[in-house]
Amino acid sequence: QVQLVESGGGLVQPGGSLRLSCTASGNIFNIYVMGWYRQAPGKQRELVATMSDTGSTDYAGSVKGRFTISRDNAKNTVYLQMNRLKPEDTAVYYCKVAVTGGEYWGQGTQVTVSS
Repeated sequence: QVQLVESGGGLVQPGGSLRLSCTASGNIFNIYVMGWYRQAPGKQRELVATMSDTGSTDYAGSVKGRFTISRDNAKNTVYLQMNRLKPEDTAVYYCKVAVTGGEYWGQGTQVTVSS
């Protein structure tokens, strides 16, 4: 079993920044992919950014150039630096990891971009 603990969400004004963190613990042999997804009210959950254990990344087009994903493999932690936030970035952000044996989701952290 793998547990994920997310932090860093909150309320920010348009143009501001936030940094999300997600730390995995438990029965982990290897984390292949760590990533962030989000779900806005009334919408489907969508990919924001992912990073493999080899360092390759994938971003949603709407966040390219504004968001940066990184990971600290020694700490089993993934980060999402979000800059130039827009009201349309408002959503619950979920961490997801792919490990030997399955995939796991975090509980989600709310990000609200509003003046």
